[in-house]
Amino acid sequence: MDDSLPIPRIPENDRRRVVIVGGGFAGLKLAMLLPATFFQVILLDRNNFHQFQPLFYQVATAGLEPSSISFPLRKIFQKKKHIHFRVAEAQRVDPAGGRLYTSIGTIDYDYLVLAMGADSNFFGMEDIARNAIPMKSTSEALYIRNTILQNYEKALATRDENEAATLMNIVVVGGGPTGVELAGALAEMKKYVLPKDYPELDFSKMQVYLFEANAVLLKGMSPHSSGRAKRYLEKLGVHVRLNSHVKSFDGYAVTLREGPAFQTRTLLWAAGVRANTLEGFPAETFGQGGRLKVDEYNRVEGCDRIFAIGDMSLMVSEHYPAGHPQVAQTAIQQAKLLGQNLVNLVHSRPLKKFFYIDKGSLATIGRNMAVADLPRIRLYGFLAWFVWIFVHLMAILGQKNKLFIFINWFWNYWTYDQSLRLILRQEKKSNP
Repeated sequence: MDDSLPIPRIPENDRRRVVIVGGGFAGLKLAMLLPATFFQVILLDRNNFHQFQPLFYQVATAGLEPSSISFPLRKIFQKKKHIHFRVAEAQRVDPAGGRLYTSIGTIDYDYLVLAMGADSNFFGMEDIARNAIPMKSTSEALYIRNTILQNYEKALATRDENEAATLMNIVVVGGGPTGVELAGALAEMKKYVLPKDYPELDFSKMQVYLFEANAVLLKGMSPHSSGRAKRYLEKLGVHVRLNSHVKSFDGYAVTLREGPAFQTRTLLWAAGVRANTLEGFPAETFGQGGRLKVDEYNRVEGCDRIFAIGDMSLMVSEHYPAGHPQVAQTAIQQAKLLGQNLVNLVHSRPLKKFFYIDKGSLATIGRNMAVADLPRIRLYGFLAWFVWIFVHLMAILGQKNKLFIFINWFWNYWTYDQSLRLILRQEKKSNP
């Protein structure tokens, strides 16, 4: 498609046009807040659905189906006639001309909001980027599930016991919430689920490793929560290795800076993120991790009509010299304030500065095992696990999705099992 032609079927009117790139937490929240009285909203995303990222790991470990944590964007906007959604990828921007170039054509804007999120950061290690499996989308989570189950089928078929152990071993790299939750879920699969599916395999040979380059897990949480999370993981049988830097992975062995290689066919990467970028900005506009430098109003430096929110924005302040945490709460709070500020711009009123309110951090390790750092209290064990369930269930879009997830969690809690371990892959169409 010619990206120099305007995107078709976008009506012209006298309202301010706000183009939002990205349908994640930030972009979706902003689109829903902008009133039809003042704005025409164009939302672009490479997928036609919103993804609930905190539960990717449960799709990867066969706890939930992908549809349970995904919600069609068009369904959300059925009654919002001023919002126009298009499946497209932003390619470059012309800040001076107020024009965005996309995979389906160009579009002029009054205000452009970039909420494209972040992707996995492999820190320049090409062999890891080539052979490791990240988990930044529903499709990648589903690929992890397929890979793990396929490897166990291969382990059943091999006569080499060492090869079988290599196929069964799993390494998780990254000790943040994603890595900790993923490692815990895998350990529970090893303990409760996989031995029933594969009784012919010796699961004493299966090992789950968690490698973290820092001296602690869950670096953004309190030392008490970090230590408790480590003890929970070790109780489940996870081998936690702190101060461990993964140097390479060739698809068969993980090499560390600090020790001997470790044999595995499955390396799951949760060790860092890098902001998705867009051409058209000067190099000095980008900061650490590829994030766009913004002022206290989330306005991109040097661009009066372009804003960045969520994971791809870098707002330096006294309390956050390295920028705000790249979590859902930051994205949602920035979207809410930007929605107010865009209305203020229409009425020529002063803009409000952004101040992040830390509502706490949660991480679940396994059944009845979680940690919660809340503003005035720390919780551990069952109570923290219950709070984690409640918060995540309330944040899911759609009553049907909430119900399905609750049923899945309830069933899994009492049966220690789920019937979602399907190997789903696209088959090549055969010639007639």
